[in-house]
Amino acid sequence: MGAQCSHLDQVRDVEPRTPQGCEECLETGDSWVHLRLCLSCGHVGCCDNSKNKHGTKHFRSTGHPVMRSFEPGEDWGWCFVDELFLEPAPRP
Repeated sequence: MGAQCSHLDQVRDVEPRTPQGCEECLETGDSWVHLRLCLSCGHVGCCDNSKNKHGTKHFRSTGHPVMRSFEPGEDWGWCFVDELFLEPAPRP
């Protein structure tokens, strides 16, 4: 059996705070490649392929460990702390 995420207890039933895009990029008028949803608070940030990497910056500033893709048709997540790919994405 492979490694398991030890932070699934922090996954909440969240509503995206900015369902139309990356919260910080929308504020600055910047663009993004893909979106990620924080499963602790609902923050929507851009992925690491985007120049601003707001999803990872959100983790570093808050410590919220688990996110999922916020792209249509994708159902996967990532635990930043355990560095684990989660498929399917965790649900509360």
